[in-house]
This record gives sequence, C-alpha cells and structure tokens, in this order.
Amino acid sequence: MQLAEIIKQAYPLKMQKTARNHPATRTFQALRIAVNREDEELEYFLENIIKRLKVSARIVVISFHSLEDRIAKNIFREEAKTCICPSRQIICSCRGKANVRILTKKPQIPTDNEIADNKRSRSAKLRAAEKIL
Repeated sequence: MQLAEIIKQAYPLKMQKTARNHPATRTFQALRIAVNREDEELEYFLENIIKRLKVSARIVVISFHSLEDRIAKNIFREEAKTCICPSRQIICSCRGKANVRILTKKPQIPTDNEIADNKRSRSAKLRAAEKIL
C-alpha cells in the first residue's frame, strides 16, 4: 500500500483525475511481468509450440497488453517469412520456407457490444496463424 501511495503522489494530479485505473496499476503490472518473466515465457512457448503443431493446425493468441501483442505479432511474422537470408544479400541462398500463414493481418479487437458485456475485454487483441509446413 505504501508503494501504491508513493506512485500515486508522483502522478500528476491532472492525470489522476482522468485516469481509468489507479496510478500504480501499470507499475504493479510491469513488476509482475518482470518478476514472472512473462515476456520471455510467452516468446519461448510460441516458438516451441509452432514447431510442434501439425500441418493445418491453427494457433490463436489473445493478448491483454501491448507487450504480449507485439511478441505474438513478431513471432508470427518471423515464422511466416520465406527467406531468412541477411537483407544485404541480393540472392536468396537459404531456400527458406514459411512455417505458418498469418490469418489475422491486423489483430481482431472486441466490438462495442462485447466491451459493453465484458469491460475487461476492452484491451484484448486476437491474432491467429496456421501451420503450413
């Protein structure tokens, strides 16, 4: 409670009045993510689960903050690349093949009705990919 109060006092009063959540919410979220190594765990999981998927299997990720969404987006993009040669290399020599096909070019977000039914869904983003190799 003391840390939450210190963070609240450091937060500009003008922003406190317009904020949706307590000023310490994001700080505690960041601490939880760092302590649990959630970003590293998600990255490790996604990289390994894609290797284990059977052809035509689909993977769907629902993220609730931008860090999770960015990790899912970047891993899906990497796995969808057909060439892994360095960008300065003019001719492809890797004969790379994409492992997945991205099914959601942009993340799917909840509709206004879904948010009205479930306020916690407002930050949800869904991304999907299909194993092709």
